[in-house]
Amino acid sequence: MSRQAINDCKPFVSLVIIVATLFGLVFFKMEARRAGYSILKLAREERRLRDQQREQLVQLAKILRPDRLHNVAQTRLTLRKAESGQIIQMTDQGIALKQ
Repeated sequence: MSRQAINDCKPFVSLVIIVATLFGLVFFKMEARRAGYSILKLAREERRLRDQQREQLVQLAKILRPDRLHNVAQTRLTLRKAESGQIIQMTDQGIALKQ
């Protein structure tokens, strides 16, 4: 190519470089924004799951209340309170407490 043709192409090449740089900047900003939305979505999901876990722990605590367990044992399982002499505690050496 001649020197004149190279000088004629320089403005076009510089314009292409500027446009490509601007497109690159826009692309990186869009990717940063998309990543931010993904992080926000994951943070909301984590918060929802923590709330769900906390709610399940509260439900478990309500289910395992001693008075409720006692009521279920007497009504559904027909269990009675242990009377004197019914409980025998055993250890490796034998009976722990004699009644």
